[in-house]
Amino acid sequence: MIEQIAKQVGVVVIGRNEGERLVVCLRSLILDTKTVVYVDSGSTDNSVDAAKQLGVAVVNLDLTLPFTAARARNAGFLHLLTMNCDLKYVQFVDGDCEVVSGWMPAAYDFLQVNPLVAVVCGRRRERYPEASIYNHMCDIEWNTPIGEAKACGGDAMMRVDCLKQVGGYRESLIAGEEPELCIRIRHAGFKIWRIDHDMTLHDAAITKFSQWWRRTVRTGHAYAEGASLHGMPPERHWVRESRRAWIWGGILPLTFMILLGFKPQLALLIVLLHLLQWVKLIYSNKRFSNFSPVYSAFLMIGKLAEMLGQLKYYWLRLLNKHSRIIEYK
Repeated sequence: MIEQIAKQVGVVVIGRNEGERLVVCLRSLILDTKTVVYVDSGSTDNSVDAAKQLGVAVVNLDLTLPFTAARARNAGFLHLLTMNCDLKYVQFVDGDCEVVSGWMPAAYDFLQVNPLVAVVCGRRRERYPEASIYNHMCDIEWNTPIGEAKACGGDAMMRVDCLKQVGGYRESLIAGEEPELCIRIRHAGFKIWRIDHDMTLHDAAITKFSQWWRRTVRTGHAYAEGASLHGMPPERHWVRESRRAWIWGGILPLTFMILLGFKPQLALLIVLLHLLQWVKLIYSNKRFSNFSPVYSAFLMIGKLAEMLGQLKYYWLRLLNKHSRIIEYK
């Protein structure tokens, strides 16, 4: 088994200024396979040197072109094939993640016996969910249902032939590139699957509200761009999420401010509507126990950030300008 994985599975790790997190990530991978590529997006720390010291191949992205995770993954994938053209599978990993022992064999076995599945992922967990409410919310975000899925995240094992067939990641996307890729993979007749197995430990390192806010703005940008690409039926990609952001983060707050100057009594109805929505979300998320009120409040606050992210996308599109990555670390 170990010998087969070493021959047939390659790994692409992407990162920028991940420091010790990258070292932990790479050490968790080189135990299973030697075909590992680290793609660096302009790090100013010792990331590149650390990767080389571990014997990992390094690709430095061209600094003159805009950085995106999608571009980094494609560059790593192409370099991987020059190292071993006979690879059957590629494991993508973000540089702030440690791959859990046993994941690679589990993912490999699943793809071997399920030829129609092109992408397999498992459970990503936060390494320090107790460090901040933002890390805790990320841990909740990663916990998606087991079974056939519409999309995966940044950590997943994929079939090399399928990835070649669909043309890899869309490099212009600054976020949401994995779901967009998965749409094209599903349209090609393959399936995405999440198995009941721990996959990676992630270190979000979000300790400030400003970090969470920027990350949520980025999410809104991804919603808008995803909907513009695949919003038509039957996919309707991120149309509902985009609409909710406009309603709860834009239309209702604007209506409140307008009514406040003319009909204060009616403005109170908007406040009541938000309170009712908050209660509804608390009930929907009651499985999170005492954290449910806080989590639900951030879901509502986040709609404003998501709306601003969508505004950013459409404004840049109107000006015919390319979006730049929105960093939160």
